[in-house]
Amino acid sequence: MEPAGALPPSCSPAPEAAEPPGSPALPAEERPSASAAQEARRRGPDPQGPAGRGARGGGGRAPARRGCEPGGRARRPRVTVDSSKAKTSLEALKISLRQLRWKEFPFGRRLPCDIYWHGVSFHDNDIFSGQVNKFPGMTEMVRKITLSRAVRTMQYLFPLEYNFYPRSWILPDESSFFEKEIRMMKDRDPSWKPTFIVKPDGGCQGDGIYLIKDPSDIRLTGGLQSRPAVVQEYICKPLLVDKLKFDIRLYVLLKSLEPLEIYIAKDGLSRFCTEPYQEPTLKNLHQVFMHLTNYSLNIHSGNFIHSDNVNTGSKRTFSSILCRLSSKGVDVKKVWSDIISLVIKTIIALTPELKVYYQSDIPAGKPGPTCFQILGFDILLMKNLKPMLLEVNANPSMRIEHEQELSPGVFENVPSPVDEEVKVAVIRDTLRLVDPQKQKKKDIQGFPLVLTCASTFPLQTLLPITIEKWHLYKSAEQRCQTLEHVSDTKEELLDAGPPDRLEHDANKNTEAGLPSLCLKQVFPKYAKQFNYLRVVDRVAALFIRFLGVKGTTKLGPTGFRTFIRNCKLSNSNFSMASVDILYIDITRRWNSMGIDHKESGMCWQAFVEAFFCLAQKKYKSLPLHEQVASLIDFCEYHLAVLDEKRLVCGRGIVERRNALVTCQTDGLQLTPAAHTSLLNRMATASKLADYRNHQY
Repeated sequence: MEPAGALPPSCSPAPEAAEPPGSPALPAEERPSASAAQEARRRGPDPQGPAGRGARGGGGRAPARRGCEPGGRARRPRVTVDSSKAKTSLEALKISLRQLRWKEFPFGRRLPCDIYWHGVSFHDNDIFSGQVNKFPGMTEMVRKITLSRAVRTMQYLFPLEYNFYPRSWILPDESSFFEKEIRMMKDRDPSWKPTFIVKPDGGCQGDGIYLIKDPSDIRLTGGLQSRPAVVQEYICKPLLVDKLKFDIRLYVLLKSLEPLEIYIAKDGLSRFCTEPYQEPTLKNLHQVFMHLTNYSLNIHSGNFIHSDNVNTGSKRTFSSILCRLSSKGVDVKKVWSDIISLVIKTIIALTPELKVYYQSDIPAGKPGPTCFQILGFDILLMKNLKPMLLEVNANPSMRIEHEQELSPGVFENVPSPVDEEVKVAVIRDTLRLVDPQKQKKKDIQGFPLVLTCASTFPLQTLLPITIEKWHLYKSAEQRCQTLEHVSDTKEELLDAGPPDRLEHDANKNTEAGLPSLCLKQVFPKYAKQFNYLRVVDRVAALFIRFLGVKGTTKLGPTGFRTFIRNCKLSNSNFSMASVDILYIDITRRWNSMGIDHKESGMCWQAFVEAFFCLAQKKYKSLPLHEQVASLIDFCEYHLAVLDEKRLVCGRGIVERRNALVTCQTDGLQLTPAAHTSLLNRMATASKLADYRNHQY
């Protein structure tokens, strides 16, 4: 379908879905134009509003003491933000901080700040506390090759659920396989004339992207060894608006990795090509303004239109496109539901390896910052309205101005109302969601329930462990997670009400003049629909457990053998010699692909391949996802039994020590020989326990 025609003057908003995953609400029927609201947003909340007039003291009240609210209440401490590394997002961040009335430190601060805003990666600064807006490893995770591998792993397990990502091949590692597969498909269907798009692994802003008709054309480009790439089947039938191809940039907040918490912005950007679309042919294959939607490319086209109106121009709001589709009878709620499903599934595919990176930079039990991150999802709607994932950006552009050429070679930065309307809201509301003051309040309120969950069904009650008790424990654990989710919902209701006047007034003053949040929670809100996909997350937990040395991301041969031994995976048909051969073969193959040679050992992707291989050996008659899930259950059960033995051993040592102390305090006399023998047995047991802990 090709919707066309003028945008109707008003469009009724689509209601939110009653059944998850629902659609974020569409914009209100009447809203101020972007240009009219621009200055108001830059200024922040109106100082002449209720809070502003109170601050001026126009009502004849005595001025409040410094550091206090009127009436003697303690003023809420201002949140501090280090913006010294913000880079291109700095202007939008400054506007957001002014609206929130938070304290900015543009040149850094010797004392710790509450939030650190980085422009590129987690490692822009050395952070040991507070919150930082980047996850370690995220830049590496969303590179085109790594993203393709992560999604491909999930496609092996759940092919129907992950059919939103185009078929992909990794170059140069899979060049010969790519050529053979395409040749076989053409032999089966001679009428099939595909087009492929080649994307350099580390490219951005459309750099190095080109289209081909035949795999042999890749050889003409050269440089694949020095610049690996991903080649994908090109989507030839996109949805068109005004005969132009466009894509959608949606902003997704990954607020927490453990527990997983995802938010999606209710509005995004639609970036248009600048030449009318035609299906690829040998004649138009190189017309980038027709086929590539990248803003950084099309801005150099003579047909690019800068507009202050969100409904027109070469960059518009996504809500304006939805409104237009709705006027043509399209079920936009279904479109939003499919997009939400795509986003959640993609994050689920990324989180296992992201956890490996996270534990490397922020090991468990050591001080470090908590992380959150805004991601840019590039999505293409097909003609049948099915969303397809193009790529994920770890550092989406947050610039709210564009360059305008005043004269040949002379450029000026001009504000972009469309960018500002979307991006400032995303940054501001991200900060509101990670507000450390609100988080402290939630921690205090949530502590009793977490304590109750931990003590209701402790692991000790399973001793001795049987497989039936293990399943019972896992069920109780899931119920506790559900209770914690209900607790979070109750806390949100408490935040909306006035349980305490001081807290209520403080929140009211802080949020005065701010619109409702533009970010909609989609996980854990819709966790029930997607938790069955989180199989690889459990594999990551096994991998991290046996890494051994903190700060590493690769598993050594001793760690792999310990994993096999502790999980009881070796037998007469699969000896430890076979284990070593499996480890060497898979590790050598992955290392030959150029996977991080800084440290030796088995990388995460190699471990996943080895785990799938073990699952297929042990459970031959089941589908792959059931094979993997069964092997995970098997491993977790035997590790729980092992933990039980450690617990019993540790308890016995403590009891012996307590018995010795009791004997000494009661004045009981032990012969020197008995005393020495008891101490020797205790020392031996202690060393054995320490050795086992070190070994495992």
